[in-house]
Parts: sequence; C-alpha cells; structure tokens
Amino acid sequence: MSNYQFTPAPTFGVTEHPFTTFRNSFSDSELDRIIEIGDSFPLANATIGSDGGTDDNIRRSKISWIQQNDQTLWIYDKLAWAVRQLNGQYYKFDMWGFSEDLQYTTYHEEDEGHYSWHQDLGVSGGGGPRKLSLVLQLSDPEDYEGGDLEIFTGTNPTPVLKERGLIAVFPSYQLHRVTPVTRGTRRTIVVWACGPEFK
Repeated sequence: MSNYQFTPAPTFGVTEHPFTTFRNSFSDSELDRIIEIGDSFPLANATIGSDGGTDDNIRRSKISWIQQNDQTLWIYDKLAWAVRQLNGQYYKFDMWGFSEDLQYTTYHEEDEGHYSWHQDLGVSGGGGPRKLSLVLQLSDPEDYEGGDLEIFTGTNPTPVLKERGLIAVFPSYQLHRVTPVTRGTRRTIVVWACGPEFK
C-alpha cells in the first residue's frame, strides 16, 4: 500500500492531536503591522474567567482587543485559512468561525509575564463553545527568553516551537500554559474558533 503524503502532511491513522502548527501565513512586515495595531489600543491587565477577576499568581500579562473592520479583516482571513486547514486535517470539528475579537497579548520581563496551567473553555460571545484555540507568535524568539507556550500532552508538557509567525492550534479543552518571561517581551495574537456543542 502506498503512503504518499501531501504538504503540510497529515498524520495517517491518528485522529487526536494535542496541538498542530501552521507556518508562513504572515510576512515579517505583516507581523510588524499587527504589533502596531495591537499597541495602538490601551493595554489592560488580563483577567481570569468570566467574572473578570485578576490573580497575578495565575496570569500576569497585558491585553488589547483587535476588532474586525476594513483595516483588520486581512488578519482574520489569514487566521481563518490556517485553522480551516488544520481542522480539516487533524480535528474535523464542526466549526462556525470566530465570535470574539482577536486578543493581542503581551508578556513583559519586568512583570515576569506568565499564564499558569489552564483551559480555554467557555462560550464565545454567544457563538457557541470554544473548540480550537489559535496562538500566533508575533515576537522573534531572539527578542525574549522564557515565555514558552507548553501543551500538556500526557505525562509531560510539550513546548511549542518558538518561531515568529508560527500559528499553534489546539483543542480549547487542552491544558496549556505560558512560562514566565525572563528577558524581553513576548507578543502574540490569540483567538478561538467556535461551533455547536460537542456531541
């Protein structure tokens, strides 16, 4: 039997993936532009859960929200393309789309920015439960230390490759964390793809 793989290559015979990645969706100039857009809004302390509380022991980062409009639609389009490709290859979840704004997140050295183990569960903006989480790495890995996105894949956490422009996608019920930033600043875009209830 032949096993001819396409690129990006699916994993044959495996139906569950703790996380997947997508490369080369954004150019360096586009990533720079996203940072400019994110930095143009006031940054607020990130909250925890639906009640809007904060706890520095759990989460320490700054965020702003990038709404969909004529100037930002291209970002939504590129992220949607990546999640549709990866969902089609690896997860096959019933998806509707994004029903929340893009979260621009910064983790700073002076704050030891981090986010402890958590899940991204929740109903997103009335659009159904979050099914897939997307994290777009905006920062060059040379610009910061620490700040590893780690996915709990079993007995040990698995770090996601630090690569500017890499999109990591994983089920929103998957435990994950961002380890403390010890030098520089880590910048990302986070968004959640939603759909009907799991059945």
